[in-house]
Amino acid sequence: MSFTLATWNINSVRLREPLVAQVLQEEGPDVLCLQECKSPVDKIPLEQFRALGYEHIVARGQKGYNGVAILSKLPIEDVGDRDFAQLGHARHVAAKLANGVTIHNFYVPAGGDKPDREVNVKFGQKLDYLTEMRDWFHAEAPQKAILVGDLNIAPREDDVWDHKKLLRVVSHTPVEVEHLAQTQDAGNWVDVTRQDIPEGNLYSWWSYRSPDWDTADKGRRLDHVWATRDIANAGHSSRVLRHVRGYEKPSDHAPVLATFDL
Repeated sequence: MSFTLATWNINSVRLREPLVAQVLQEEGPDVLCLQECKSPVDKIPLEQFRALGYEHIVARGQKGYNGVAILSKLPIEDVGDRDFAQLGHARHVAAKLANGVTIHNFYVPAGGDKPDREVNVKFGQKLDYLTEMRDWFHAEAPQKAILVGDLNIAPREDDVWDHKKLLRVVSHTPVEVEHLAQTQDAGNWVDVTRQDIPEGNLYSWWSYRSPDWDTADKGRRLDHVWATRDIANAGHSSRVLRHVRGYEKPSDHAPVLATFDL
């Protein structure tokens, strides 16, 4: 069985319903994981997506904030969610394919502006969220699983436009990178994107604050596709749909895709 999976922070699924439909029509991934849907589940435009062949949907939502959804052409089973750091946010949902692969869709907290938990509660919440993810993976070792989503951390030097300038900027600070590394190690996760594209600058997010985002190219790789080591070698054809960031009224994130032969 071969399937292509995409992850995309959509930054309001109702506002950007036409963009989701365009990507589904042009790329046709078998599974699309969305983050920051900013919608209760009953307000997500499911009929439009079903009309495009995505009849199977698992989602968790809330009004105006957060929210995660998995849209699939393939049958999927809802296998739950977890409220990491007890934030009461819709930031995680999991689904299982018929071949036994579990897909985890995550939206890790952004962490605010100041990388100091003593003065910024949101930064502490982000670190606590990652710590609880790590502890869960230690306690219940994942197998035959794929983890995707906006993890809000660009871990490598070539995952940001300027490593030195961003060392004190939330999303690339050493403490965040270390927390993410511990989470990855705890689940024996492999970064499929970087397994496929091991060298060179690679971004999936460009700030709205940059009016000419494409030319400036001050990006960060915040969106990830991981797989447990038992299936990681089945992943291939990774890519970022950079051009989607240039759509009219876009999300500030671009979709990230990978194909798995399982």
